[in-house]
Amino acid sequence: MTVSPFKLLCGVGLLAIFSSTISKSPALPLFVSHLGGGPAAIGLIASISACTGILFSFPAGILSDRIGRKHMLLFSALVFATAPFLYLTVREVWQLALVRFYHGLATAIFVPVAMAMVSDLFQKGRGEKMGWFSTATLLGRFLAPAMGGAILGFYTTQQTTGFHILYFICGAAGLAVFCSVFFLPDLNTERQKSPVPHPHWRESIKEILRNRAIMLTCGVEAAILFAYGTFETFLPAHALSAGLNPYQVGLCLSSQILTIALAKPVLGRFSDRHGRPGQILFGAVAAGICIAFFALAGSFVPLLALSILLGLTISVVTSASAAHIADLSKNGAQGSAMGILGSIMDMGHSLGPLIGGLLAASLGLPASFLGACIILAAASLLFVLSQNTPAA
Repeated sequence: MTVSPFKLLCGVGLLAIFSSTISKSPALPLFVSHLGGGPAAIGLIASISACTGILFSFPAGILSDRIGRKHMLLFSALVFATAPFLYLTVREVWQLALVRFYHGLATAIFVPVAMAMVSDLFQKGRGEKMGWFSTATLLGRFLAPAMGGAILGFYTTQQTTGFHILYFICGAAGLAVFCSVFFLPDLNTERQKSPVPHPHWRESIKEILRNRAIMLTCGVEAAILFAYGTFETFLPAHALSAGLNPYQVGLCLSSQILTIALAKPVLGRFSDRHGRPGQILFGAVAAGICIAFFALAGSFVPLLALSILLGLTISVVTSASAAHIADLSKNGAQGSAMGILGSIMDMGHSLGPLIGGLLAASLGLPASFLGACIILAAASLLFVLSQNTPAA
């Protein structure tokens, strides 16, 4: 039975993000503590992969436009297949930092390049297909912490054994990714046969960076990830202080992920049929209102409802934004566009906990949610203005 390239790519995405996530959630802070690191070391190690995404997503997208998606995915898959086994050699925190940097390259390259490949495969129905791909990766992100936690919980009294088994499973998933990528089509060969000339990579970058619509759409996506980073970082503390138990906190967090996974294909199809800018704006405004109400909620049912609503509003934006950027970018530059989107998204995701932490420390936990609301309001306003002025 022949598997379509898109279904294969979704399967690869599920395994890749599963492998990436199980290496860090919930294992990473526990592994740092096992090595003798304190809270500062945990924070530093956790930030490395995000910094790798900021630094390398854009160059990875550019290179995929030049040398082809499959070549870049193969390099990413090689990292997925080898990095997990390096954890088995780690004995010091600084060694773990090096491994995390190397492992972070895999996701930094894979996500924008895979999204660009989806864009290449589909002109019509692009939003829905990107939504299905995101759902596949979210399924991997959802399954990994449960399996990782079960493994480490079972080997509580034999921590070293638990970490070894976990990273062997992580490596097995990475090896499956590496083997599967060989069966993906080489779209670069087809582009090389095309009589349509492609712009020089420098010109592609300049056009993307000068395109207000693309950059401000990236800005809205960054604001959404800012709010998401604030939510996942500060909801547990806010909920526990309101009297919720850890099980209820877990339900709030998992319900949001499931909502995003279920809603993205449907909302992506909606954006294909009804247009993307209006959907992006509506979602950003709704997300801003939703995140603000977290500051007022103080019991389980309202917090659970808000978590689901926030997941839905995040889906409204993200199911349309990547497809909108792909629509706006020229042929031969989708990789660069997805790369800049990935870098800016990682910036937003990293800044949310940082700025939210400063606000929470000085003004209290509710201020972190209000700060995210302000960021989303500003991004929404700028996005509206971009729709009323001609693109550069």
